[in-house]
Amino acid sequence: MNFTKKQTLTILFLFFFSFLFSQTITSYALRGEFTYLLQYKPNTLNRDNVYKELFTMQISDKRAFFISENRLKFDSLFMEQYNKNRSNFNIDMRGLPSSKFKFLIIQTNDNSEFYESVGTALLSYNTPVIRDWKLIDETKVINSISCKKAEVHYKGRDWTAWYSMEIPFPYGPYKFSGLPGLIVKITDKTGDYDFELVKSVSSDKLKGKIITVNARHYQNAKLVTKKELTQATKNYRDNIKYELEKMGTVFSEGQNRQKISETDKKGYNPIELE
Repeated sequence: MNFTKKQTLTILFLFFFSFLFSQTITSYALRGEFTYLLQYKPNTLNRDNVYKELFTMQISDKRAFFISENRLKFDSLFMEQYNKNRSNFNIDMRGLPSSKFKFLIIQTNDNSEFYESVGTALLSYNTPVIRDWKLIDETKVINSISCKKAEVHYKGRDWTAWYSMEIPFPYGPYKFSGLPGLIVKITDKTGDYDFELVKSVSSDKLKGKIITVNARHYQNAKLVTKKELTQATKNYRDNIKYELEKMGTVFSEGQNRQKISETDKKGYNPIELE
């Protein structure tokens, strides 16, 4: 790749991100803050491989924001570097945390709003709140929290949830909401996906605090269907590869690409099967 083209691409990239990050954080009062640990098996052909990632859920008066902790750390560290080096755009992206999960989910009383950036476009689609929970007369203590049991079939998987009426928020990790209390733990029947509450911030420490999810993750998004978002992601990946090849980047057509293809076809294990 020509150095001048690479330098230009980097400057444009940083300019775009600096513009997005300059957008102010919308001032929603913080009513609850919880950390969930996701443990999941990304490939059904290798069930010994378990990936772990932390997510934060920040709750305002009427909405809950669910996002990877690493994405929030990325936002904070990027702005820190940008403010120090804005004169020369000298930002080392290699030191910034990454996440396998690029989405933000905002839960309301009516639906779950799914947001994801595809290139420079921010796309979103809505999913109705789960209404067909089956409440089970069974209790369990998880991490010192008294919980009740609920079950649901959702997007091709059978899920068991444990929720607590002691924490009166009708929210939970990912798109799971609609129960009469916060979801403390939810696991699918196969054990491939498990979310568990591992940390919470006491209410007395939330006074005066606001939601810290940057508005760039959800403001001015284009509303699409889930299918359209999936197709847009595929198109973007194909197009960026084409543009990089035009600038001289060489991609291997050999063994690595074949392995990825086989994984996608045979072992890919998404959270939603439908």
